[in-house]
Amino acid sequence: MIDIKKLRDDFDNTAAQLARRGVEKERLEKARDLDAKRRALVGETETLKAKRNAASKEIGKVAAAGGDIAAAKEEMRKVGDSIAEIDKELATVDHDLRETLLMIPNIPAPEIPTGMDSAANVVVKTEGTWTDPDFKIPTHIEIGEKLGIFDFPRGVKLTGTGFPIILGQGAKLQRALIQYMLDLHCQKQGYTEMLPPFVVNSDSMTGTGQLPKFAEDLYHCQIDDFWLIPTAEVPVTNYYRDDILSGKDLPIKLTAYTPCFRREAGSAGKMTRGMLRVHQFDKVEMVNFVHPDTSFQQLEILREEAEEVLKTLGLHYRVLQLCSGDMGFSAAKCYDLELWAPGEQQWLEVSSCSCFTDYQARRLNCRFKDADGKTKLVHTLNGSGVALPRLMVALLEQHLNADGSVTIPEVLRPYMNGQEKLLPA
Repeated sequence: MIDIKKLRDDFDNTAAQLARRGVEKERLEKARDLDAKRRALVGETETLKAKRNAASKEIGKVAAAGGDIAAAKEEMRKVGDSIAEIDKELATVDHDLRETLLMIPNIPAPEIPTGMDSAANVVVKTEGTWTDPDFKIPTHIEIGEKLGIFDFPRGVKLTGTGFPIILGQGAKLQRALIQYMLDLHCQKQGYTEMLPPFVVNSDSMTGTGQLPKFAEDLYHCQIDDFWLIPTAEVPVTNYYRDDILSGKDLPIKLTAYTPCFRREAGSAGKMTRGMLRVHQFDKVEMVNFVHPDTSFQQLEILREEAEEVLKTLGLHYRVLQLCSGDMGFSAAKCYDLELWAPGEQQWLEVSSCSCFTDYQARRLNCRFKDADGKTKLVHTLNGSGVALPRLMVALLEQHLNADGSVTIPEVLRPYMNGQEKLLPA
């Protein structure tokens, strides 16, 4: 949630920055006006309460002296009624202001490119080169069928479209990838592993920005008001909700493997085939809690940590800096990591590394005590390290051999009992 003071004290500049994300000025004016109304009501009720307190003391003195206090008491009853009415109106304004602020995205960092869609994203770097082999590379669906590792029809039978089944050596490879990434993050990059719940409450979803904006894309258990997590970012970031951390402990770096669940209502077309866009998938996530002075520097480190996964797997990838209109709702600055999928002939996003500044922390009420003794909002970051479905697609297609086998990257072989290749069934 953005700081209301930015709308109150620097409206034109804040509106100009948010216009880069397509935010209508009218929505910001509504928030500003609700804030002004709220402050006016607070001032009015405080004046009446002060009047009531002063009158109560005077009534006490008159009563002690044996004087008539009936008229004064009646006047104070009316003041009390007025206070109650104002408090009722204030509660409504508070609610409306919060709901309005929750629908305003984060302010984009000034250095990111301006644009409304992916066409304005900038390629920051490309790692490695790709040369097509002297044999045709089929899609991951065809490769997986020959290897016997995917069963999409039975996934549809069990649940529905977008819930694939991974079998045999494919399931083993998926497990190896998860274990490798967790070990890399924890043993080399300084992360602490967490195994969080896979369902959370509405407060948690609101804290990281999924609610109320993206409710239709989420799976909701209405009886308990629980939500299946769309990413481990939600429970891991909410771990410190309503906490005050010690500044000397920052940065705090947590990582977690979880399944992820996304309805992605309305998605259809080429990108829904096979493993390209599914409703349940595995992902390893990295979350950082950092000092505000270092958050953008820490984002560069986080991106490099995600890149190391792809580099050590020997994969050809590129890094995009997202433009103002293509970033996630809560992000101030974001990089996407994309793998080349030669069988699909397209780049596939496998990680988004984002700095949220204090946007999530304000929703979460997550703070820290600095060296000067002052309590401040932390800055939060997160990045996929990385998502499994499209990683599996690119790995199968980039490491395919002419005989239909797939070479297993060396770093994964210890997790595969020394197996060097996935072999056709």
